[in-house]
Amino acid sequence: MFHVKQRELVRERRLGTSGRCDTEVNPSTLSDDSENRPDWTPIGEEAERAARVLHPEEYSFPRPRRRRVVTVANQKGGVGKTTSAVNLAAGLALHGLRVLVIDLDPQGNASTALTVDHRSGTPSVYELLIGEVALADAVVASHQSPNLLCVPATIDLAGSEIELVSMASREARLKEALTNEALDEVDVDYVFIDCPPSLGLLTVNALVAAHEVLIPIQCEYYALEGLGQLLSNIELVQSHLNPQLEISTIVLTMYDGRTKLADQVADEVRQHFGEIVLRTVIPRSVKVSEAPGYGQTVLAYDPGSRGSMSYVDAARELAERGAGVAA
Repeated sequence: MFHVKQRELVRERRLGTSGRCDTEVNPSTLSDDSENRPDWTPIGEEAERAARVLHPEEYSFPRPRRRRVVTVANQKGGVGKTTSAVNLAAGLALHGLRVLVIDLDPQGNASTALTVDHRSGTPSVYELLIGEVALADAVVASHQSPNLLCVPATIDLAGSEIELVSMASREARLKEALTNEALDEVDVDYVFIDCPPSLGLLTVNALVAAHEVLIPIQCEYYALEGLGQLLSNIELVQSHLNPQLEISTIVLTMYDGRTKLADQVADEVRQHFGEIVLRTVIPRSVKVSEAPGYGQTVLAYDPGSRGSMSYVDAARELAERGAGVAA
Protein backbone atom coordinates (compact mmCIF):
# COMPACT_ATOMS: atom_id res chain seq x y z
CA MET A 1 0.00 0.00 0.00
CA PHE A 2 2.85 2.36 0.85
CA HIS A 3 4.40 1.93 -2.60
CA VAL A 4 1.06 2.52 -4.32
CA LYS A 5 0.50 5.75 -2.40
CA GLN A 6 4.10 6.75 -2.97
CA ARG A 7 3.69 6.16 -6.70
CA GLU A 8 0.51 8.27 -6.75
CA LEU A 9 2.29 11.06 -4.90
CA VAL A 10 5.17 10.97 -7.36
CA ARG A 11 2.72 11.05 -10.25
CA GLU A 12 1.03 14.14 -8.75
CA ARG A 13 4.39 15.83 -8.30
CA ARG A 14 5.41 14.94 -11.84
CA LEU A 15 2.18 15.77 -13.60
CA GLY A 16 0.99 18.57 -11.33
CA THR A 17 -2.60 19.60 -10.84
CA SER A 18 -2.97 20.43 -14.53
CA GLY A 19 -2.08 16.89 -15.59
CA ARG A 20 1.02 18.05 -17.42
CA CYS A 21 4.50 16.78 -16.82
CA ASP A 22 6.94 19.34 -15.40
CA THR A 23 10.43 19.74 -16.79
CA GLU A 24 12.25 17.80 -14.10
CA VAL A 25 11.03 14.29 -14.86
CA ASN A 26 10.00 12.42 -17.97
CA PRO A 27 6.93 10.40 -16.87
CA SER A 28 7.05 8.12 -19.89
CA THR A 29 10.27 6.54 -18.70
CA LEU A 30 8.61 4.85 -15.74
CA SER A 31 8.83 1.10 -16.13
CA ASP A 32 5.47 -0.43 -16.96
CA ASP A 33 6.06 -3.26 -14.50
CA SER A 34 7.00 -1.03 -11.57
CA GLU A 35 3.62 -1.45 -9.89
CA ASN A 36 4.17 -5.21 -9.84
CA ARG A 37 7.59 -4.93 -8.23
CA PRO A 38 7.38 -4.99 -4.43
CA ASP A 39 10.73 -3.21 -4.13
CA TRP A 40 9.80 -0.33 -6.45
CA THR A 41 10.52 3.22 -5.31
CA PRO A 42 10.76 6.40 -7.39
CA ILE A 43 14.30 7.06 -6.19
CA GLY A 44 15.28 3.53 -7.14
CA GLU A 45 13.73 4.02 -10.58
CA GLU A 46 15.77 7.14 -11.25
CA ALA A 47 18.93 5.55 -9.82
CA GLU A 48 18.52 2.60 -12.16
CA ARG A 49 18.14 4.95 -15.13
CA ALA A 50 21.28 6.85 -14.15
CA ALA A 51 23.24 3.62 -13.69
CA ARG A 52 22.36 2.49 -17.21
CA VAL A 53 23.93 5.67 -18.55
CA LEU A 54 26.94 5.98 -16.25
CA HIS A 55 27.80 2.26 -16.25
CA PRO A 56 26.58 0.98 -19.63
CA GLU A 57 28.90 -2.03 -19.56
CA GLU A 58 26.73 -3.52 -16.81
CA TYR A 59 23.49 -3.24 -18.79
CA SER A 60 23.43 -4.91 -22.20
CA PHE A 61 20.51 -4.44 -24.58
CA PRO A 62 19.01 -7.43 -26.45
CA ARG A 63 20.14 -8.06 -30.00
CA PRO A 64 17.49 -7.78 -32.74
CA ARG A 65 16.06 -10.92 -34.28
CA ARG A 66 17.54 -9.72 -37.56
CA ARG A 67 19.71 -6.81 -38.56
CA ARG A 68 17.68 -3.59 -38.56
CA VAL A 69 18.28 -0.96 -41.24
CA VAL A 70 16.49 2.20 -40.13
CA THR A 71 16.14 5.44 -42.08
CA VAL A 72 15.69 8.51 -39.87
CA ALA A 73 13.67 10.95 -41.94
CA ASN A 74 11.69 14.16 -41.67
CA GLN A 75 11.97 16.83 -44.32
CA LYS A 76 11.15 19.51 -41.76
CA GLY A 77 14.37 20.88 -40.33
CA GLY A 78 15.03 21.39 -36.64
CA VAL A 79 13.00 18.43 -35.37
CA GLY A 80 15.92 16.56 -33.81
CA LYS A 81 16.47 14.18 -36.72
CA THR A 82 20.26 14.00 -36.69
CA THR A 83 20.34 14.40 -32.91
CA SER A 84 18.03 11.41 -32.53
CA ALA A 85 19.93 9.32 -35.07
CA VAL A 86 23.33 9.73 -33.42
CA ASN A 87 22.14 9.53 -29.82
CA LEU A 88 19.97 6.46 -30.35
CA ALA A 89 22.92 4.87 -32.14
CA ALA A 90 25.25 5.80 -29.28
CA GLY A 91 22.80 4.47 -26.70
CA LEU A 92 22.63 1.11 -28.44
CA ALA A 93 26.40 0.97 -29.00
CA LEU A 94 27.24 1.74 -25.37
CA HIS A 95 25.05 -1.16 -24.30
CA GLY A 96 26.73 -3.87 -26.31
CA LEU A 97 25.24 -3.61 -29.80
CA ARG A 98 27.20 -2.88 -32.99
CA VAL A 99 25.75 0.15 -34.76
CA LEU A 100 26.55 1.82 -38.08
CA VAL A 101 25.46 5.38 -38.82
CA ILE A 102 25.38 6.38 -42.49
CA ASP A 103 25.52 10.15 -42.80
CA LEU A 104 23.52 10.96 -45.92
CA ASP A 105 23.18 14.67 -45.12
CA PRO A 106 25.67 16.90 -47.00
CA GLN A 107 25.94 19.09 -43.89
CA GLY A 108 27.78 16.23 -42.18
CA ASN A 109 26.34 16.95 -38.74
CA ALA A 110 26.08 13.27 -37.82
CA SER A 111 29.74 12.78 -38.72
CA THR A 112 30.67 15.74 -36.52
CA ALA A 113 28.63 14.45 -33.57
CA LEU A 114 30.34 11.06 -33.82
CA THR A 115 33.82 12.66 -33.88
CA VAL A 116 34.56 11.28 -37.33
CA ASP A 117 36.80 12.99 -39.89
CA HIS A 118 34.75 14.16 -42.86
CA ARG A 119 37.08 16.47 -44.72
CA SER A 120 37.03 16.41 -48.50
CA GLY A 121 39.00 13.46 -49.82
CA THR A 122 38.01 11.15 -46.97
CA PRO A 123 36.34 7.92 -48.18
CA SER A 124 32.70 8.72 -47.62
CA VAL A 125 29.10 8.00 -48.51
CA TYR A 126 29.57 9.91 -51.77
CA GLU A 127 32.14 7.40 -53.04
CA LEU A 128 29.88 4.62 -51.76
CA LEU A 129 26.94 5.92 -53.82
CA ILE A 130 28.88 6.24 -57.06
CA GLY A 131 30.49 2.84 -56.58
CA GLU A 132 34.10 3.92 -56.07
CA VAL A 133 34.55 2.24 -52.66
CA ALA A 134 33.09 -0.74 -50.83
CA LEU A 135 31.21 -0.28 -47.57
CA ALA A 136 34.02 -1.68 -45.42
CA ASP A 137 36.46 0.85 -46.91
CA ALA A 138 34.23 3.81 -46.03
CA VAL A 139 33.40 2.77 -42.45
CA VAL A 140 35.21 4.57 -39.62
CA ALA A 141 34.95 3.77 -35.90
CA SER A 142 33.90 6.63 -33.64
CA HIS A 143 36.25 7.57 -30.80
CA GLN A 144 33.22 7.49 -28.49
CA SER A 145 32.75 3.70 -28.67
CA PRO A 146 34.35 0.83 -30.61
CA ASN A 147 30.82 -0.43 -31.29
CA LEU A 148 29.81 2.85 -32.94
CA LEU A 149 30.71 3.05 -36.64
CA CYS A 150 30.07 5.73 -39.24
CA VAL A 151 30.17 6.26 -42.98
CA PRO A 152 30.84 10.01 -43.04
CA ALA A 153 29.46 12.68 -45.35
CA THR A 154 31.85 15.12 -47.01
CA ILE A 155 31.24 18.29 -48.98
CA ASP A 156 31.38 16.14 -52.13
CA LEU A 157 27.90 14.88 -51.28
CA ALA A 158 26.42 18.35 -51.83
CA GLY A 159 26.22 17.96 -55.62
CA SER A 160 25.58 14.25 -55.67
CA GLU A 161 21.85 14.44 -56.43
CA ILE A 162 22.57 16.09 -59.78
CA GLU A 163 25.18 13.43 -60.52
CA LEU A 164 22.86 10.59 -59.48
CA VAL A 165 20.12 11.68 -61.89
CA SER A 166 22.04 10.35 -64.89
CA MET A 167 23.05 7.07 -63.24
CA ALA A 168 21.39 3.70 -63.70
CA SER A 169 19.26 2.56 -60.74
CA ARG A 170 19.63 6.04 -59.29
CA GLU A 171 17.09 5.34 -56.51
CA ALA A 172 18.83 2.13 -55.43
CA ARG A 173 22.50 3.14 -55.32
CA LEU A 174 22.67 2.94 -51.53
CA LYS A 175 20.74 -0.33 -51.42
CA GLU A 176 23.21 -1.88 -53.86
CA ALA A 177 26.06 -0.85 -51.55
CA LEU A 178 24.37 -2.21 -48.41
CA THR A 179 24.14 -5.85 -49.38
CA ASN A 180 23.87 -8.49 -46.67
CA GLU A 181 27.41 -9.56 -47.48
CA ALA A 182 28.74 -6.01 -47.11
CA LEU A 183 26.93 -5.53 -43.79
CA ASP A 184 28.09 -8.93 -42.55
CA GLU A 185 31.66 -7.81 -43.23
CA VAL A 186 31.34 -4.82 -40.89
CA ASP A 187 29.32 -6.96 -38.44
CA VAL A 188 26.57 -4.64 -37.22
CA ASP A 189 23.21 -5.16 -35.51
CA TYR A 190 21.74 -1.78 -36.46
CA VAL A 191 22.17 0.62 -39.37
CA PHE A 192 20.84 4.18 -39.00
CA ILE A 193 20.67 6.29 -42.15
CA ASP A 194 20.52 10.01 -41.39
CA CYS A 195 18.72 11.82 -44.22
CA PRO A 196 18.95 15.45 -45.30
CA PRO A 197 15.94 17.65 -44.41
CA SER A 198 14.41 17.26 -47.87
CA LEU A 199 12.56 14.73 -50.00
CA GLY A 200 15.14 14.53 -52.78
CA LEU A 201 17.04 11.67 -54.35
CA LEU A 202 19.27 11.12 -51.32
CA THR A 203 16.24 10.59 -49.09
CA VAL A 204 14.68 8.28 -51.68
CA ASN A 205 17.91 6.23 -51.69
CA ALA A 206 17.69 5.97 -47.91
CA LEU A 207 14.07 4.81 -48.05
CA VAL A 208 14.81 2.22 -50.72
CA ALA A 209 17.78 0.84 -48.74
CA ALA A 210 15.98 0.57 -45.39
CA HIS A 211 13.67 -1.92 -43.73
CA GLU A 212 12.15 0.69 -41.43
CA VAL A 213 11.53 4.41 -41.10
CA LEU A 214 11.95 6.28 -37.82
CA ILE A 215 10.34 9.72 -37.78
CA PRO A 216 11.26 12.29 -35.11
CA ILE A 217 8.43 14.73 -34.40
CA GLN A 218 8.94 17.78 -32.22
CA CYS A 219 6.28 18.61 -29.64
CA GLU A 220 5.75 22.11 -30.98
CA TYR A 221 3.43 24.14 -33.17
CA TYR A 222 3.64 23.21 -36.87
CA ALA A 223 5.21 19.90 -35.83
CA LEU A 224 2.94 17.97 -38.19
CA GLU A 225 3.39 20.44 -41.04
CA GLY A 226 4.74 18.62 -44.07
CA LEU A 227 4.39 15.23 -42.42
CA GLY A 228 1.66 14.30 -44.88
CA GLN A 229 4.05 14.79 -47.79
CA LEU A 230 6.63 12.55 -46.13
CA LEU A 231 4.03 9.84 -45.55
CA SER A 232 2.91 10.11 -49.18
CA ASN A 233 6.49 9.71 -50.39
CA ILE A 234 6.96 6.69 -48.15
CA GLU A 235 3.80 5.15 -49.64
CA LEU A 236 5.15 5.76 -53.15
CA VAL A 237 8.42 4.05 -52.27
CA GLN A 238 6.48 1.15 -50.74
CA SER A 239 4.35 0.81 -53.87
CA HIS A 240 7.09 1.02 -56.50
CA LEU A 241 10.54 0.51 -55.02
CA ASN A 242 10.57 -1.11 -51.57
CA PRO A 243 7.42 -3.01 -50.56
CA GLN A 244 9.10 -4.21 -47.33
CA LEU A 245 9.49 -0.67 -46.00
CA GLU A 246 7.45 0.20 -42.91
CA ILE A 247 7.13 3.11 -40.52
CA SER A 248 8.20 1.34 -37.35
CA THR A 249 8.94 4.13 -34.90
CA ILE A 250 7.92 7.68 -34.02
CA VAL A 251 10.05 9.60 -31.51
CA LEU A 252 8.63 12.67 -29.80
CA THR A 253 11.37 15.27 -29.33
CA MET A 254 11.81 18.70 -27.71
CA TYR A 255 9.08 17.98 -25.16
CA ASP A 256 8.50 20.85 -22.73
CA GLY A 257 6.11 19.76 -19.99
CA ARG A 258 5.52 23.36 -18.91
CA THR A 259 3.36 23.96 -21.98
CA LYS A 260 -0.09 22.65 -22.82
CA LEU A 261 0.93 22.63 -26.47
CA ALA A 262 3.53 19.89 -25.94
CA ASP A 263 0.89 17.63 -24.39
CA GLN A 264 -1.58 18.41 -27.17
CA VAL A 265 0.93 17.56 -29.90
CA ALA A 266 2.03 14.39 -28.10
CA ASP A 267 -1.59 13.27 -27.63
CA GLU A 268 -2.43 13.96 -31.26
CA VAL A 269 0.59 12.01 -32.51
CA ARG A 270 -0.18 9.06 -30.23
CA GLN A 271 -3.83 9.00 -31.30
CA HIS A 272 -2.87 9.04 -34.98
CA PHE A 273 0.11 6.64 -34.97
CA GLY A 274 -0.73 4.41 -32.00
CA GLU A 275 1.78 1.90 -30.67
CA ILE A 276 4.64 2.81 -33.00
CA VAL A 277 5.19 5.98 -30.93
CA LEU A 278 7.86 5.33 -28.31
CA ARG A 279 6.69 5.72 -24.71
CA THR A 280 9.86 7.65 -23.98
CA VAL A 281 9.80 11.30 -24.99
CA ILE A 282 12.94 13.38 -25.47
CA PRO A 283 12.78 16.56 -23.36
CA ARG A 284 13.91 19.96 -24.50
CA SER A 285 17.39 20.09 -23.01
CA VAL A 286 20.25 22.55 -22.99
CA LYS A 287 22.77 19.70 -22.89
CA VAL A 288 21.27 18.05 -25.98
CA SER A 289 21.57 21.39 -27.80
CA GLU A 290 25.14 22.02 -26.62
CA ALA A 291 26.60 18.59 -27.41
CA PRO A 292 26.92 19.02 -31.23
CA GLY A 293 28.92 22.19 -30.70
CA TYR A 294 31.55 20.08 -28.96
CA GLY A 295 31.49 17.40 -31.65
CA GLN A 296 29.87 14.83 -29.37
CA THR A 297 26.66 12.97 -28.71
CA VAL A 298 24.90 14.04 -25.52
CA LEU A 299 25.75 10.61 -24.06
CA ALA A 300 29.44 11.48 -24.37
CA TYR A 301 29.08 15.18 -23.53
CA ASP A 302 27.00 14.83 -20.35
CA PRO A 303 25.99 11.22 -19.66
CA GLY A 304 24.10 12.11 -16.48
CA SER A 305 21.85 14.73 -18.06
CA ARG A 306 18.11 14.32 -18.55
CA GLY A 307 18.53 14.36 -22.31
CA SER A 308 21.15 11.63 -22.19
CA MET A 309 19.07 9.40 -19.93
CA SER A 310 16.02 9.89 -22.14
CA TYR A 311 17.92 8.81 -25.25
CA VAL A 312 19.20 5.73 -23.41
CA ASP A 313 15.62 4.91 -22.39
CA ALA A 314 14.47 5.37 -25.99
CA ALA A 315 17.34 3.20 -27.26
CA ARG A 316 16.44 0.47 -24.79
CA GLU A 317 12.81 0.61 -25.90
CA LEU A 318 13.90 0.41 -29.53
CA ALA A 319 16.14 -2.58 -28.77
CA GLU A 320 13.42 -4.41 -26.85
CA ARG A 321 10.97 -3.95 -29.70
CA GLY A 322 13.53 -5.21 -32.19
CA ALA A 323 14.25 -8.26 -30.08
CA GLY A 324 10.57 -9.05 -29.62
CA VAL A 325 10.66 -8.32 -25.88
CA ALA A 326 7.22 -7.48 -24.53
CA ALA A 327 6.98 -3.75 -23.95
